[in-house]
Amino acid sequence: MRQTQDRSRTVLVVEDDPTINQALHDRLTAEGFTVARAFDGPTALQQAEHLVPDVVVLDLMLPGLDGLEVCRRLQAHSPVPILMLTARTDETDILVGLAAGADDYVTKPFRMREVVARVRSLLRRVDRAAEMADARVPLMVVGDLEVDRAARRIRVADDDVHLTPLEFDLLVALAEEPGTVRGRDALMTQVWGWADAHGTRTLDSHVRALRAKIGARRVRTVHGVGYALEVAR
Repeated sequence: MRQTQDRSRTVLVVEDDPTINQALHDRLTAEGFTVARAFDGPTALQQAEHLVPDVVVLDLMLPGLDGLEVCRRLQAHSPVPILMLTARTDETDILVGLAAGADDYVTKPFRMREVVARVRSLLRRVDRAAEMADARVPLMVVGDLEVDRAARRIRVADDDVHLTPLEFDLLVALAEEPGTVRGRDALMTQVWGWADAHGTRTLDSHVRALRAKIGARRVRTVHGVGYALEVAR
């Protein structure tokens, strides 16, 4: 059943290494996805415009146009879930990728089953967001922070703030219980659909990015436990 459902989902693989590109194509195809491929930045943008993929698996180091710029342009044109592939393990580099609009990342070398799991997780999140929008969930207000779940828009002190899809979902998860500490595993499960050791870095990176946009004081860290959304005073 899962492969039948996935067959209608298109994954665009953007990777300049022919061996890795082919391996990703073969594994994702075997898992039931329709897979398109690109080996450089400009071709990736052309493919995305033509195919309108459901998920993009995007390497950062690309010829013609680097992955960060591809990510920015994709999200500016038509937001799409992006799984970033990177050989860089420095947290600053990862944060730059997330700030450009990537939803999640996998560091090289990676296991194919991990890539597949992350792709499916991103698709589940998109499906949940669509269901939420259809339900016309009312506006959430936490102090001077307004979260419109149906329109997927937020305002902070009457100013519109742009969040990536995952940053928005993370904020919603925190705003559901303002002032209450949400455990790390609970947040990972609700927002990403999974929780593991790798996920803690993903969560921390997105919290940092969220703080940079809505104000550091709004998200409180409880070390060893999780995070809480504070009511601005």
